[in-house]
Amino acid sequence: MNTEAIDTFAGAKKPIIVAGPCSAESEEQVMTVATELAAAGVTLFRAGIWKPRTRPGCFEGIGPEGLQWLARVKKELNMPVATEVATAAHVEAALSAGIDLLWVGARTTTNPFAVQELADALRGVDIPVLVKNPVNPDLELWIGAFERLNNNGVTRLGAIHRGFSSYGEKVFRNSPQWQIPLELKNRLPHLPIICDPSHIAGKRELVMPLSQQALDLNLDGLMVEVHCNPSCALSDARQQLTPAELVAMLDKLVHRSSAGDTSYIAHHRSCLDSIDDELIRLLARRMEIVRQIGEIKKDKGLTVFQPFRYKETMERCAALSITHKLDVEAVKDIFEAIHSESIRQQLCIVNDDK
Repeated sequence: MNTEAIDTFAGAKKPIIVAGPCSAESEEQVMTVATELAAAGVTLFRAGIWKPRTRPGCFEGIGPEGLQWLARVKKELNMPVATEVATAAHVEAALSAGIDLLWVGARTTTNPFAVQELADALRGVDIPVLVKNPVNPDLELWIGAFERLNNNGVTRLGAIHRGFSSYGEKVFRNSPQWQIPLELKNRLPHLPIICDPSHIAGKRELVMPLSQQALDLNLDGLMVEVHCNPSCALSDARQQLTPAELVAMLDKLVHRSSAGDTSYIAHHRSCLDSIDDELIRLLARRMEIVRQIGEIKKDKGLTVFQPFRYKETMERCAALSITHKLDVEAVKDIFEAIHSESIRQQLCIVNDDK
């Protein structure tokens, strides 16, 4: 994959701001929002024309008629426009209407056959394409979507981080799991990544802090859902801002530099390196003891996984996390990974003669 050729937002001022309604609902709605956003200096206007919904009976988008409304935004406001595509027919209709940028939705990214269909439809077309992360936290699946598009000659690529589905009660509609887009940035350093705080949040009051986190993590911009009357929106009403709320948010965001003199933190980084080295040595020592326990379990005919011991360990670590003012869930994740490796090590021992 030729990541050095990626220039989706070449020359664009950062942070890149893409904004507009979740769904194009009427020509009046589209023009009202676009006019206010253009005056606010938004980089690019977005609106969903086709909306994949979880269950039938919900508003599934206005369809091709809405493309003409986006064309009017482009013509009258001199504002680039973008929409989501999920099929080859969507691509053909969007290109015919002169849409400037396309994005692949999270549900589509999950399906390699659907991504390949889009890639085939875009063969030979010079248009920027953004790819949302798949619904599930699967970095390889996300990268695979970029590769399918790139293999068909689509080089103007970018990513949209919109969070990942998780089961049960939670603060966010979709879990941010920032480590995944950051790893994507490490793997594909030339790939622009913008954040969709609206879909991560699910609630408009969380859009601002998530947007700030995205910029603090050096993501390249934001895609924010904006509606002239959010309470009456036909889709995702709870997470959309008004144009005035977006302007207020953009004024409050703090922009930090990813470059500059870092010599003043060199000592602290050296201390961190020493601690990391010690953590590795401690982890190696822990696994040595784990293997010794594995030998005993093998000799005594015990199962590798001991539920009571796992529960005891996790509860003890949670209590210590609180004592030391650490995030309990973060520590839990770390020890779940350590426990998983411990299980693997012991399975190798008890099965080594089978």
